[in-house]
This record gives sequence, structure tokens and C-alpha cells, in this order.
Amino acid sequence: MLEISGIGGIIILILNVWAIVSIVGSAASTGGKVLWVLLVLLLPLIGFLIWLVAGPRSVRA
Repeated sequence: MLEISGIGGIIILILNVWAIVSIVGSAASTGGKVLWVLLVLLLPLIGFLIWLVAGPRSVRA
């Protein structure tokens, strides 16, 4: 398994937090939000990349 440590781990953590905040603020259904957050949490790097390409976007004010 891919081990991420040091500055790379911090960057992945920051990107995942940003993704989760964006997912929670999106217009997706509650079930969809839960599935996206689980994907990002369980597969940090791959889940983030999938969310970046196909995930729900936050609602712009």
C-alpha cells in the first residue's frame, strides 16, 4: 500500500479536508454526500482525485 508521510501527508490531509467541506456544502442528496465523504476518507489520494473529476461541487453564493 502507498505510504504517505511528511509534507506529502499534510498536503493530502489539507486537500481532503477541502474536498469534504465542499461535499458537505454541495446540493447533492444526503446519501450522496455520505458516500462521497466515505470515499474520500477511506481512499485519501484516489478518493480525492475521483472527487476532483466527478464529485459534487459546493453551492456558490
